[in-house]
Amino acid sequence: MLDTLASPLPATVDFVPIFEPSVVSAVLDHMNNDHPEDNLLIVRAFATKDASAATMTDLDHLGGTWTYEAGDATAELTVPWSGPISERAEIRREVVVVYDTACERLGVEPRPH
Repeated sequence: MLDTLASPLPATVDFVPIFEPSVVSAVLDHMNNDHPEDNLLIVRAFATKDASAATMTDLDHLGGTWTYEAGDATAELTVPWSGPISERAEIRREVVVVYDTACERLGVEPRPH
């Protein structure tokens, strides 16, 4: 019988974030205060061209998340990175990749990085 080989799953699994909350907070602060137009560009490229406002709200090792407004609705968008990341320096690289891809999709000339 195979059921003797199965091991029980733990009742709960603790999630350990890849990035410290202070790192995530610093990136979100930077994106939302220094690059609000980039947030909007990203949402318009990956979600809807009708977006009128966008805020980066989270990120992890797999991607970045934005909340945006379009018409009377508020929605959320998660854009995956080019691959899983684990180092703080990789966050900037991946946001630049997302930004450059957004510019390409919308036919906008990206600014120098």
